[in-house]
Amino acid sequence: MQDVTGLPFMKIISEFGDPDLYFTEYFRVYEGSRLNPEILSSITCNPSSRPIFAQLLGESINEIVRVCRLLQGHSIAGIDLNMGCPAPRVFKKNVGGGLLKDPAKIKEILLAMKSVIQGRLTVKMRIGFEDDSNFFEILEILKEVEVDLLSLHTRTVLGGYRSIPDHSYVAKAVKFLSCPVILNGNVTSAQVAVQLREETGAAGVMVGRSAIRNPWIFRQIRELQNGEDIFRPSMNDLYEYVTLLLEALKKPDMNDARLVARSKKFLNFVGLSVSPNGEFLHFMRRAQTSRDLLDVCKRFMLEDGLSETFVSLEPYDHLVARPSQETCSLISKCST
Repeated sequence: MQDVTGLPFMKIISEFGDPDLYFTEYFRVYEGSRLNPEILSSITCNPSSRPIFAQLLGESINEIVRVCRLLQGHSIAGIDLNMGCPAPRVFKKNVGGGLLKDPAKIKEILLAMKSVIQGRLTVKMRIGFEDDSNFFEILEILKEVEVDLLSLHTRTVLGGYRSIPDHSYVAKAVKFLSCPVILNGNVTSAQVAVQLREETGAAGVMVGRSAIRNPWIFRQIRELQNGEDIFRPSMNDLYEYVTLLLEALKKPDMNDARLVARSKKFLNFVGLSVSPNGEFLHFMRRAQTSRDLLDVCKRFMLEDGLSETFVSLEPYDHLVARPSQETCSLISKCST
C-alpha cells in the first residue's frame, strides 16, 4: 500500500511473521523519474530473507524500460506492473487501474518489460475498470506474454474498496493461465485466507490492509495450514505493536505533528479491532501529539484489565479504516 507498507512496516512484519513474498510500494515512472530512495530502501535494506518484487506505476514504454534496467542493479526477485490502483488521481492519468481500459497498451508495455527483465515479470490488476468486459482479453495477453505471476484484486477499479469482491474471477484466472494466481481483496483473517485459497485454487493470497490491522496474520495463516493453534494477540500485544510502529516511523527530520499524522494512517486500521462502537477511532483521530496518541492507546488497550483480552481476529463490519461521515455518525454520541 502506497505510503504505508514501506521499510518501517516491513521491519515490523518481519519480526511478527514474514509473508512468502514482499512487493514494494510503487515506483512512479515518468520522464526523468528516478528511483524513489525511500521505496528503494525496502529493497536495499530488506529486513528478511524473503524475495521482494519492485512495483512500477506508469504508462510510458520508454521510461518503464529505462526504470526496469535501473532496477536490475538491485537484489530483486522480479518487477511488478501495477494495473490495479483505484485512486482517481492515478487512473485519470491512464496508469494503475486506468490501464485496464486499454488492453493493446497493456500488451505493448508487458512485451517491452519482458524483453529487459532478467528476473520475473509479475502483474497486479483488478477484474476491470468499470466492469469485466476486458477481463479475458487481458488474461489472454498475460498468457501470450508469459507473465510469471498474477495478483488479482477481485473488484473493479471504480468499485474501490467498498464494493463486494467477487472471488470467482480468481478461479477463472487459475483455469485460464499457466502461471500462479494470487487472490487479493478482503482477506480479513487467516481463516478467510485458507478458505478462499481452497475455494478458488489460488496459489496464495495477497494481504495489505488486514496486515496493518493484524501484523500476525501471515504467522496465523501458516499455523492454520499446519493444523496448529493460531496465535491470538492480546490487547497488550497490540499496544506493543503500536509503540513499535511509532518508533519505526520516526525520522531524524520529522516533527511530532508529522509523526502523529503518519501514525494515524496505521491506527485507522488498528482501530477496527479495538472497540466495536468506534470510540477508539473517535479519540485517536483527535489526538494532537504522540503522547496524546499513546494515552488513547493505553486507555483502550491496557486500562481496566483490558491488556489480557484478545484482539478481534475479524474487523468490526460497521467501522471503516479512514475518517468518513459514516464513521462519525456511528460514534456521534461519544464525548470529546
